[in-house]
Amino acid sequence: MVRKGPKHELPHLAPPRRRKRRSPTGVLASLRSSFFTGAMVLVPIGVTFWLIWWLTGWIDGWVMPFIPLRWRPDNWLGVNPRGLGVVIIVTFTMLIGWLARGYIGRAMIRNAEAIVDRMPIVRSIYGGLKQISETILTPGDEKFERACLVEYPRRGAYRIGLVSGPARAELTDIDGIDDRILSVFLPNTPNATTGFLIYVAERELIFLDMSVEDAAKLVISAGLVYPTSSEKSDDRS
Repeated sequence: MVRKGPKHELPHLAPPRRRKRRSPTGVLASLRSSFFTGAMVLVPIGVTFWLIWWLTGWIDGWVMPFIPLRWRPDNWLGVNPRGLGVVIIVTFTMLIGWLARGYIGRAMIRNAEAIVDRMPIVRSIYGGLKQISETILTPGDEKFERACLVEYPRRGAYRIGLVSGPARAELTDIDGIDDRILSVFLPNTPNATTGFLIYVAERELIFLDMSVEDAAKLVISAGLVYPTSSEKSDDRS
């Protein structure tokens, strides 16, 4: 008689796990997200380098024809180095500025301006351009004082403005307005260098804590780029 031993049961084996397959839609969404992330990194860098490359080429094309052929570097280098025109125009501008700061240079400028003042049309163009260039190119603090909101073009609608300073001369005496009058530049989107000037009573303006630069970025980006909270706190402090 054969004695049967105790019955041993096999341990329970769990079924192998199956890896979840990504759906094609999920893969495409991930690839699309990676593409747009890379584009956000590369586009500003590429556009910046392209603008620099184009600007240097434009300046070279404008400056190099004034250099005699025998003195051009492509005759003895075999290639025309890009950016040489920028170096020449910067050096020439610095030289003119150095001469204009001296006694002889100031005397020459006064004599030239005296001649221009006798020309009816030319003096108006020259005077306007001179005032604009002195305002923009004079080193110092930012030209606009503060950023503000102006209720424009109707009640309940607001537009970002840049306060350029108080009104002067006869613009300070406007009938019916006792408050101080400020000149405000209203920039356009996306080209903030264009816009128009309005004169508004100070009490009608809503002044902002953001800097003038942040306000310009906000206008250029059509409301997509806002100053961060850290930038706001820095401005307030």
